[in-house]
Amino acid sequence: MNSLLADIAVIGGGPAGLMAAETLSAAGAQVHLFDAMPSVGRKFLLAGRGGLNLTHSEAAEPFASRFGERRAQVEPWLAALGPQQLREWAHGLGVETFVGTSGRVFPKDMKAAPLLRAWLHRLRAAGVQFHMRHRWLGVLDANADMPGAPWTLGFAAPAGDVAVQARAVVLALGGGSWARLGSDGAWVPWLADRGVGVAPLLPANCGFDVGWSPYFSERFAGQPFKSVAIEFRDSRGRAFTHRKGEFIATASGVEGSLIYAASGLLRDEIAAHGSADLMVDLLPDRSAEQVRAEVLHPRGSRSLANHLKGRLGLEGIKSALLFEVLGREGMHDMERVAAAIKALPLKLMAARPIDEAISSAGGVRLDALDARLMARALPGVFCAGEMLDWEAPTGGYLLTASMASGVVAARGSLDWLAQPRA
Repeated sequence: MNSLLADIAVIGGGPAGLMAAETLSAAGAQVHLFDAMPSVGRKFLLAGRGGLNLTHSEAAEPFASRFGERRAQVEPWLAALGPQQLREWAHGLGVETFVGTSGRVFPKDMKAAPLLRAWLHRLRAAGVQFHMRHRWLGVLDANADMPGAPWTLGFAAPAGDVAVQARAVVLALGGGSWARLGSDGAWVPWLADRGVGVAPLLPANCGFDVGWSPYFSERFAGQPFKSVAIEFRDSRGRAFTHRKGEFIATASGVEGSLIYAASGLLRDEIAAHGSADLMVDLLPDRSAEQVRAEVLHPRGSRSLANHLKGRLGLEGIKSALLFEVLGREGMHDMERVAAAIKALPLKLMAARPIDEAISSAGGVRLDALDARLMARALPGVFCAGEMLDWEAPTGGYLLTASMASGVVAARGSLDWLAQPRA
């Protein structure tokens, strides 16, 4: 078996692991980064294919609110690396950014690859050593008779198994989505068996099954619902307030940015009660009174579909959804039609599988970590990124907090190494 000595071992080459490695190397630590894949940042690159959403430009208060019930734990991470600091960091790599119309922040060329190349060049120049195709085997051993002694880590590598001695360890292993890119959740039982509290991994920023009729599925799968709003209140009183945007009909249900924003509440409600009733406002720019007046306006010999199109501009997939939900009988009740246009109940039956989700919830429980993100059960072992039990919507929030947690874990490990040992 091959062996290696390191000050700090970072396991995981996603944004959190890379940011931890940068923070550590900048402080003069000897850093070895290990990843099971042939190259680092694979999920980062795929997420940036349509334009890398680096962070968001909104003010600190609304930005922090996006982390929901984990806000109190995540805000200290953002103090270490907030949205503006992240933009300045990108500028330091020679990547200029801009704010889009939605407030999201992107590189000027919209691409993830140039930023990642510049980042890796800087890390290598700083002395970070990369070990690719090194799959951690869950081996995490310490000498019980020597408090503060190095951890022994076991890896499977192309040239055979490798044993690594590291004085501190930063785990940035990702969650459970997009397993083909390395985030497969294999680490869950390994840490749980060592006494680290781990919440089950769940899909986040995910789509949902509705159970369309064959007609709707065949005709409208892949088409967007544009300029709509959704609202949801769960059985615990938690609310996703009326918010405009768009989402997409899939063959089995719905997905897209507006759905992802409410996915945590919807997922939990389905788990607790078997379904979730999402309210869709098909015409958010019209008041309920305006809609009612137009629907009840005499239509003469025109069909209802033509009447709704002519009076309200309601057509295509929006009109089809109205028919899909209300049915033939419901479409004869004009008061019901008017009410449904402004608040159409859409019953969601199941979240899509975790490997289809953009991200995952669950993971290492935050109460199993101290403020430095060190595992209480494993002194000298720190955790960062999506493997922690938190979630955030798309829009730059997830990436910002993941990278910020890497900074916190790295600083924590430096603090740990600086402490005198008996």
